[in-house]
Amino acid sequence: MRILRTLARRFVPKAARQAVGRYLAYPPVGSVDFGDLRQVRPISKAWGYDRGKPIDRHYIETFLEAYADDMRGRALEVKDDQYLRRYGRRVERRDILQPVPGGAATVVADLTRAEQVPEAAFDTFVCTQVLHFVADLEAAIAGCRRLLRPGGVLLATVPCLARVEDAPEDSSGDYWRFTLPSTRRLFGGVFGDQNVQIEQYGNVLAAIAFLHGLAAEELSAGELAVNDPAFPVIVGIRARVAEGGTP
Repeated sequence: MRILRTLARRFVPKAARQAVGRYLAYPPVGSVDFGDLRQVRPISKAWGYDRGKPIDRHYIETFLEAYADDMRGRALEVKDDQYLRRYGRRVERRDILQPVPGGAATVVADLTRAEQVPEAAFDTFVCTQVLHFVADLEAAIAGCRRLLRPGGVLLATVPCLARVEDAPEDSSGDYWRFTLPSTRRLFGGVFGDQNVQIEQYGNVLAAIAFLHGLAAEELSAGELAVNDPAFPVIVGIRARVAEGGTP
């Protein structure tokens, strides 16, 4: 079959190949029923919160459940401690990180400013869907590592695709989307490749549903469970500080 494809590319004009492809396509070209999806506005502009659990949250929870045993000792989470409460069965003390004072924050620091980040203070840092809002990404990842003691673990998630966050022009922007190679490069460069594990979650159906703002409850468990590396919704990162403190 590979030989036939090679010969076709070499000897059959491109227009002819495309015409044959359209003829053999299934469903036939023009027959796809888009149904409720055939609109240029999303079904929900609230990521699915108004319909149930957002699809990216389903995958975040799947990732954290898989690595729940890494949550131990003194643990830190961004903005609130909902995931540490839910999954941190071995956690002895929970702290909350915010960049400015207020709310329930117990640690106030900008991850990109090393002088603000407490050094080697935590055994676990849970940082979900945060880093794409940070312009100086490499400095922020270095800040994540600075927080952790030797043997400590960062559990982070980042989006591969998502609607752009609504934000005033004078506030933090929505800067980044990630792929598996870019995530390996960024976190491996700070923690050491051998100390980083990457998980991808999602498939083309989940991606389409997420962009339209549908909820996880609107897909079956089997549909959500398929992970297609060509169409990830999020990437989960487990990054561990080596016992000796060097990557």
